Amino acid sequence: MIIRPAAGADRSNVAALWEAVFPNDSPHNAPLKVFDAKLILQDGMLLIAVEEEAVIGTAIAGYDGVRGWLHKVAVLPEYQRRGVATALVRHAMRVLRTVGCVKVNLQIRATNSEVRGFYESLGFKIEERLSMAKHIV
Repeated sequence: MIIRPAAGADRSNVAALWEAVFPNDSPHNAPLKVFDAKLILQDGMLLIAVEEEAVIGTAIAGYDGVRGWLHKVAVLPEYQRRGVATALVRHAMRVLRTVGCVKVNLQIRATNSEVRGFYESLGFKIEERLSMAKHIV
């Protein structure tokens, strides 16, 4: 397995992976829309895990100058529990460190205890915060 930044040629494979892993995602998170928006930034932080030419996992990292974020950490079901997500998160954190990031945040659904345990195993901790959002489109 290799981890590398996504390129335009990966678009349909990444979208298919996200559709498989996040089948009930909100319309504003439409896979092709998210892929295209991140690739426009040309920051190299849309990461993909590839095995034998197949995209098997993804992680989007972002940095706003204050803190980093992780989004769309996803692994095809048949490759889960093989260390792919761990490798993607660690790789994303190395990339974020190279741009000066000192803290990484992420959000998960409160009911997703399995994913919570995964992130806790990587050293993430729950912070007492209220997450707020507003759609502007």
